[in-house]
Amino acid sequence: MIFRLLTAALALLLLCAGCAGFVSETSPVVSPSLAPTIIPSLPESPSPAPSLIPSPVPAPDPVRAKLDAMTTEQKAAQLLMAGIEGTTPGTDAEAAIRELQVGGIILFSRNVESSEQLTALTAALRELNGDYIPLFLGVDEEGGRVSRMPPEVASLPAAFSLRGKETDYAELGGVLAAQCLAFGFNMNFAPVLDIWSNPNNTVIGSRAYGDTWESVADAGTAVMNGLLSAGVIPVAKHFPGHGDTAADSHTELPVVTNPLPELWERELLPFQAAIDAGAPAVMAGHILLQAADNTLPSSLSPDVITGLLRGEMGFDGVVCTDDLVMGAITETYGIGEAAVLAVEAGCDLLLVCHQAENLREAYNALLAAVDSGRISEARLDESVTRLLTLKERFANTPEDVPTIEEVNAMARGLLE
Repeated sequence: MIFRLLTAALALLLLCAGCAGFVSETSPVVSPSLAPTIIPSLPESPSPAPSLIPSPVPAPDPVRAKLDAMTTEQKAAQLLMAGIEGTTPGTDAEAAIRELQVGGIILFSRNVESSEQLTALTAALRELNGDYIPLFLGVDEEGGRVSRMPPEVASLPAAFSLRGKETDYAELGGVLAAQCLAFGFNMNFAPVLDIWSNPNNTVIGSRAYGDTWESVADAGTAVMNGLLSAGVIPVAKHFPGHGDTAADSHTELPVVTNPLPELWERELLPFQAAIDAGAPAVMAGHILLQAADNTLPSSLSPDVITGLLRGEMGFDGVVCTDDLVMGAITETYGIGEAAVLAVEAGCDLLLVCHQAENLREAYNALLAAVDSGRISEARLDESVTRLLTLKERFANTPEDVPTIEEVNAMARGLLE
């Protein structure tokens, strides 16, 4: 009996062991090659460490900062360069600088008595201006019959008399610059780029560097570079060319009848040479250029200033007018209307060289034009930006101002 029970138990054990290897017909069989591979997840890449080098901060724009801080009244005044009376700052200088805050002052022979007096005058004008936007202090110093230097300063010959001589015109520009710097001027209304192409012309005449465009372009550009190198702002004049006229724009409006193709072969070429050489400023003359505008003088004409000078010739610097109190303008326009037309034409700096009431009229007319929308704020800002940029470029007064003795020695050395 016991033997049977043991035998049954053994059989049962063998049966259970077989069951462990039994595979059901309905159970799926997975091939090892098809089994899913379990790939352990990788840790996420750490975020890049913050850079220890700070992002560059744009340099502040001093011109933009000054422009943003100005009122409309201050902007309009920056467009004006005033003449004053007397050899010391009078009420007209006080009003122009402290009250209106004009952009510049131009001095003439009526303002000059002696070296000591002229030095004191320009210093007093700067003192009146204080820490405000620096003034343009300008002068017509060409040599020859157009000179505003005091009697202690050696005279320079007229430009035309240097023709054919072995003149270093860049050195001549340096001498002119030294004369200006010795008395506190930072702007010189030179060189003359007019060609003396009309023998009957009296207003230019011997002020020209020659009677061909090549001679004027070469000499004028060299003089301009000499002024620039010494830190004085040159103003090339009188665009688009006053040499082939008979009338004097101080008393009446000269007319140029030449067609543009002919002007491109002569009168315009010295100005183009100066522009290509980096001229910072150009003076527009009061000349009726019929080929471009048969109605408005060049200084008041959008076709001449914006179209020809800025557009075709590529000039992007400061355009200033000749004196708006000249017969070529006053015989037809009021000072106020002329000032507005000049800005509409594309000019930036307006010369009002005589009488305080003319300056006030020009200022009031500009403000009224902005207020009415005739001159937009954007157009006003465009001119002020050009003026501030030019002032920023020449903001640093040279440390070593030449003495009169040094200036005269330079002049003698040039002429030897």
